[in-house]
Amino acid sequence: MCGIIGIVAHHDVAGLLYDGLTVLQHRGQDAAGIATADGTHLRVHKGMGLVRDVFDRKSMQLLRGNIGIAHCRYPTAGSEGNDEAQPFYVNSPYGIALAHNGNLVNTDALRREVFEQDRRNVNTDSDSEVLLNVFAHELDQQKALAPEAVFRAMEGVYRRIRGGYAVVMTVLGLGVVAFRDPNGIRPLVIGRRETPQGDEYAVASESVALDLAGFERLRDVAPGEVVVLTTDGQLHARQCTGQQSLSPCIFEFVYLARPDSMMDDISVHKARMRMGVKLGEKILRLRPDHDIDVVIPIPDTSRDSAMELANVLGVKYREGFVKNRYVGRTFIMPGQGERQQSVRRKLNTIPLEFRNRVVLLVDDSIVRGTTSRQIVQLAREAGARKVYFASAAPPVRHPNIYGIDMPTVDELVAHGRSEEEVQELLGIDWLVYQDLADLEEAVAGPKAKVTRFDSSCFSGEYVTEVDPDYFDRIRALRSDEAKSSRRAS
Repeated sequence: MCGIIGIVAHHDVAGLLYDGLTVLQHRGQDAAGIATADGTHLRVHKGMGLVRDVFDRKSMQLLRGNIGIAHCRYPTAGSEGNDEAQPFYVNSPYGIALAHNGNLVNTDALRREVFEQDRRNVNTDSDSEVLLNVFAHELDQQKALAPEAVFRAMEGVYRRIRGGYAVVMTVLGLGVVAFRDPNGIRPLVIGRRETPQGDEYAVASESVALDLAGFERLRDVAPGEVVVLTTDGQLHARQCTGQQSLSPCIFEFVYLARPDSMMDDISVHKARMRMGVKLGEKILRLRPDHDIDVVIPIPDTSRDSAMELANVLGVKYREGFVKNRYVGRTFIMPGQGERQQSVRRKLNTIPLEFRNRVVLLVDDSIVRGTTSRQIVQLAREAGARKVYFASAAPPVRHPNIYGIDMPTVDELVAHGRSEEEVQELLGIDWLVYQDLADLEEAVAGPKAKVTRFDSSCFSGEYVTEVDPDYFDRIRALRSDEAKSSRRAS
């Protein structure tokens, strides 16, 4: 999970890129970087930590240029050290910097191709650096620098890579290049603003990054589409792969994205409200004579769902947890020990809202179950008579392979367990999950422009071809034991 943004303007863009990263910080709190260009000079500054910690006044003053890209990331398998902080850069051809959100599922084969066929070296374990070298090779074959050459190069890139990805690049002498995978799994939005000097353009993971900089959201980058934003303020776009099928990642709407974002013409806020309605209707079907006294969200992403769920049930909605804003998102903590320690640092209860009540806790999803188990215990310690738990998403039983570093199947609490077994393991009096069909209908909304989602972490059905041994490889990379070993070394 990463946040990316690219801007072409008529003045220095480093400040706009920095501001964009601050509102995409929820997509990654491990590392950040900015690359800017003016004419033939490209400048990169990146490092580990939050955006505010990576950049200071001195580094920002050095990032001159009217075109640029930026990236923030959380630690995914193979991208956990300082060397893997983005943007990546190659000096041939022309000079290219790349920022990537997503994951390639054929990285090992590509790495061999890049070395043996393209004669290029990859220095890190990151699939993003592999992707950069694939594009650089394909562009070099065109022997030209123009939007048309980029489009021809991208036809070759699309033939070679598989997975879920959204990418922004700076190409010296041309501008910003942005593209999205043929299934539109990872999000990418285009914005424009008018200035006295002419139009300026931006692309970003979420529309909220465009809003902050004063760009009007134009549309989403289409699946398989390549966009070239030239230094003279022109937008060129073309479909560069023959097979496209919009299948956005549904977990973006469940958890990852900010509620004030629009992606694929879907309001994240409204999608989460509809999730709450669907979940409330299910609870009424299962227990029309329920004894729930109060609905309490687990902040922050479940608030929209919890409010609508309470309305459907006709019971009180109350804030029962106070969140420490200075602790990162628990889901993206790099190790089990850090996740366990962070829950009590992050949340504290308001006992008056729990004491002697039957409480329905609402969360966006349950992944490992570590956080949920501790939150249930907090509710009991605060005096709840019974603790029910509602998940706005179905059981997570399969790994996500398109850019969300979910744990191995062995570490997913719902994998291989019935809902009743999960309920007992988490110490809940009653557990209710959203149905997948209801979730997809809630996210699509009444207009239903999106008819298919990547719901693979719930269904196990992947929208791209996946090699049979791929899951064994990611199991070896993603386990907490493997991550701890890599950090120790």
